[in-house]
Amino acid sequence: MSPSSNGDSPHSSTATMTAAASATVVGRFPLPNRDFTIEVPSPQLLAQVQVNGGGVNSLKSPTSLKSARTPSFSREGILGSAQKARNLSQSSDNRPESNGMQKAPSDEGINPLKRRNTDAGVDYPRRRATIACEVCRSRKSRCDGTKPKCKLCTELGAECIYREPGIKLDAGDKLILERLNRIENLLQMNMVGHPNGMGMSHDSPNMSNGTALSGDNLMGIGSNAANFVSVIPSGGLGTWSATATNNISTMPKVHTNAALHLLQWPMIRDLVSRPYDPQILLQLEMAREPLHSLAKTPCVDLSNTNAYIEAYFDRVNIWYACVNPYTWRSHYRIALSNGFREGPESCIVLLVLALGQASSRGSISRIVPHEDPPGLQYFTAAWSLLPGMMTSNSVLAAQCHLLAAAYMFYLVRPLEAWNLLCTTSTKLQLLLMAPSRVPADQRELIERIYWNSLLFESDLLAELDLPHSGVVAFEENVGLPCGFEGDEQEAVGRDELWYFLAEIALRRLLNRVSQLIYSKDSMASTTSLEPVVAELDFQLTQWYESLPLPLQFPFTRTMLPDPVQTVLRLRFFACRTIIYRPYILAVLDNEQAVLDPSVREACTKCLEASIRQLEHITAHHAGHMPYLWQGALSIVSQTLLVMGATMSPSLSSILWSLVPHRDTIDQIINDVVMEIERYAVLSPSLSLSAEIIKEAEVRRRTYLSG
Repeated sequence: MSPSSNGDSPHSSTATMTAAASATVVGRFPLPNRDFTIEVPSPQLLAQVQVNGGGVNSLKSPTSLKSARTPSFSREGILGSAQKARNLSQSSDNRPESNGMQKAPSDEGINPLKRRNTDAGVDYPRRRATIACEVCRSRKSRCDGTKPKCKLCTELGAECIYREPGIKLDAGDKLILERLNRIENLLQMNMVGHPNGMGMSHDSPNMSNGTALSGDNLMGIGSNAANFVSVIPSGGLGTWSATATNNISTMPKVHTNAALHLLQWPMIRDLVSRPYDPQILLQLEMAREPLHSLAKTPCVDLSNTNAYIEAYFDRVNIWYACVNPYTWRSHYRIALSNGFREGPESCIVLLVLALGQASSRGSISRIVPHEDPPGLQYFTAAWSLLPGMMTSNSVLAAQCHLLAAAYMFYLVRPLEAWNLLCTTSTKLQLLLMAPSRVPADQRELIERIYWNSLLFESDLLAELDLPHSGVVAFEENVGLPCGFEGDEQEAVGRDELWYFLAEIALRRLLNRVSQLIYSKDSMASTTSLEPVVAELDFQLTQWYESLPLPLQFPFTRTMLPDPVQTVLRLRFFACRTIIYRPYILAVLDNEQAVLDPSVREACTKCLEASIRQLEHITAHHAGHMPYLWQGALSIVSQTLLVMGATMSPSLSSILWSLVPHRDTIDQIINDVVMEIERYAVLSPSLSLSAEIIKEAEVRRRTYLSG
């Protein structure tokens, strides 16, 4: 069931029932796997939830699970249970609607080793009769197998029909066959004839009724929408072929998902006075002046460190989850004994102080211009220690560079952050080439550093044409975080992990969208696009439904007080927008395309998601620490999309149906223009974005009034 924007969370109707039955109903948590359906039926977690009362507010991150290293937290352990959570029917239209109830995972999901035991000849008793009539099967009732009529059919006066013995299938057989059938059809429809396995077949018979997705060099036959034929030329939505890869959950080498690519679309390109090379943002950041303050002699005030440490673990570590609260005191003691002048511990402590102070002042977009940003004194001191960390290949050295990149993201310096992430990536690859190089007590830490590097590199690659670091090659060998070890008495904060795991799953889904829709060999028409879009949107809904209840945001139209829920909701709508965005291009190319009901429905979903992302523009401040730059470009792309829609007769009619008044759209765009103007002083790429969006609004109003 797709989440609705007109009501609360899909689970809200059963929230009371879930809380009341917490002793018996197993919660679902966001440990992502290959298909983004996430279910963690860990015995340790169940015990923790039950001990704390099982309520929504008692849920905690798994902070002491690393010692057990249960198979449930590995990809192999969660794959089986996660697959069972999905409806594997051939058509997305035939999926049964969810009623909000969650099913307890089977023993196989909790302990996948049990399945291996069956191979050794262990015969477990079946829970159902091997023969059941059709009536009992449809009612999911136990059938006594009596012939010619079973007891239930006799009582109901119904015709009792038994399947022939040769075609009996149990639930496991059906699951396997349906899954294989689904995969086979997707492969046949979407990936035939492409060496890298990423593209759609351009000679698929289903394309005969397709709608164009390209703005130039269209080939159209006829004027009736039902007979309209249009395909993307080889230049299409991409520019050159990505390197072959078996993992479609990574960013492609080349894609057209970046914000400035929308300036090449019909109607939208008329909103700017000159064409813009999508590479211009990268060129501006490369020509940017360096931070001159980093050359100064560091002068550090250590009088308020406790407040900044507390601020870090309360407001920053939730996003990165890369500092162990149980070993922090030990790190601090070592740094103090070294006078904060040498060693990775000193560097880590100074970076934590920098990020903690930064988080205490709110968004950097609200800091007075030309004033030193909060935390800069601590960052400058840490920067003086980074050369020593540069030549070290330890896990702690990698952690230093990751935290330094995090502060650069706060300063809205994406290219400097990327440089630091590349150094982090190099160290990670060297360590991960031989697992024995990583000390046992640092394996959890290196996993978290790895996923952070992959997440933020993907965010940068989504907007800038940067070289790939190569760290993605180790993804299959790196486990998911489980929880830091340590003495809770020594903890200076909580080990919050659920947001981090949810973000891993969502980022992988966003990468899939870029691979399957926005790379060169992706969709050729809306008809061939349809099954892939349906699958991606289904996975997005599954991601949401798999979030733990404290993270499940409501779909109301009001702002949320919880920053984590706010960020997840914004990321959700950003993902949904780019899933359906090609349909907007199809209609801008040819207004007749909207006569196709499926195209109109897809455009409605896209525009609705865009509006939901823009209607409360200050909500984006919730993720200002890690996402201000990325979020700003996402805002710009969604706003350009909405602007183009207001200039299209068919799309504007859809847009007006999504807001209470027509003036609402103008107000939303005006708020965006003002907000992005505040970001202009932070970065040359955002300064250009502010100029583009401001000019586009002036030209849009002129177009509509003329």
